[in-house]
Amino acid sequence: MKKALSVVGISLLLAACARPTDRGQQYIDGRFDDVLNPVGQVASDKVRDYSLFPAQLEKVESSSPSLTKVNQDVYESVKAWLAESGEPTALGDYGLSLEQMGGGDGYGNVLFTGYFSPVIEMRHKPDALFRYPVYAMPQCDDKCPTREEIYNGALDGLGLELGYSASLIDNFIMEVQGSGFIHFGDNDQLEYFAYGGKNGHPYVSIGKVLIERDEVPREKMSLKAIKDWVAQQDEATVMELLNQNPSFVFFAPKAAHPVTGTAGIPLLSGASVAADRDFLPMGTVLLAEVPQLNEEGNWNGQHVLKLLMALDTGGAVKKNHLDLYHGMGEEAGIRAGHHKHFGRVWKLTKPVENEDSVQQ
Repeated sequence: MKKALSVVGISLLLAACARPTDRGQQYIDGRFDDVLNPVGQVASDKVRDYSLFPAQLEKVESSSPSLTKVNQDVYESVKAWLAESGEPTALGDYGLSLEQMGGGDGYGNVLFTGYFSPVIEMRHKPDALFRYPVYAMPQCDDKCPTREEIYNGALDGLGLELGYSASLIDNFIMEVQGSGFIHFGDNDQLEYFAYGGKNGHPYVSIGKVLIERDEVPREKMSLKAIKDWVAQQDEATVMELLNQNPSFVFFAPKAAHPVTGTAGIPLLSGASVAADRDFLPMGTVLLAEVPQLNEEGNWNGQHVLKLLMALDTGGAVKKNHLDLYHGMGEEAGIRAGHHKHFGRVWKLTKPVENEDSVQQ
């Protein structure tokens, strides 16, 4: 028995040494102890594409003077660096300091997932097809009902229904995304349903549930895979799956306008991310080697060096995890749903002068 245990132990050790690279993982910077780790420079040989960042920065500067003021020194230095160099090793020449994200594995591999803005067809009144309601936030404080209780009618009669869709999973996906565009076919009106709050119960990934139940292979898991599975099930089976996630998101209808994140800034596809604001406050500039995917949603072996802006948050986006905004509509949803890959990321900052140096 002891010999058998030793064999198992050796096998586990060998498995640990074989670090995965199938989703864009890199292991070239040694070990990191923290989420953010000061480093001297960025050594990246990846193809560079900073083309989307200036437009996103302009959105920040025109939409939020307060956020711009907080980050003004960094923004001005980044603009000068873009205009005169763009060379990663030259960032220090423009007074910029670097903190590399350590990654969930401590080797600098930061998880990139994707999110998007769905467009859902709805009606103002329910009928035989459009019968799944989307709700405004109830007055329930810390005692909001769970998803299962809501599905069972806990909010009936309160007048909180904002509209009715023909798809329970579409409503659920809009909850996960945090907002969405709604087309009301009964009056041809387009509205934007912004995030309106949540019920306070913990979030559980239904993708993880499907993997654990051997319904979808881990390597095939994506938003499309979930929707394909749902399409093969009856309503009761789908509802049972969704009920595994007791968290429920409510919405606030607004006139159709550009998609905005937590920071209140219009988001541009490919230039903004949701991040953990405890480490990356809103308006933070990031330099990132973003993993690139092929048409099947697999890593194509390439990373592209981009500038990104942290302008949104998410309940599942914590520490070494960035959620890249992919835009609006079905195609954006497919791209976003495939994204679960890794890249290296650096936070750009400006050194804070201490009081003694200022007085001198």
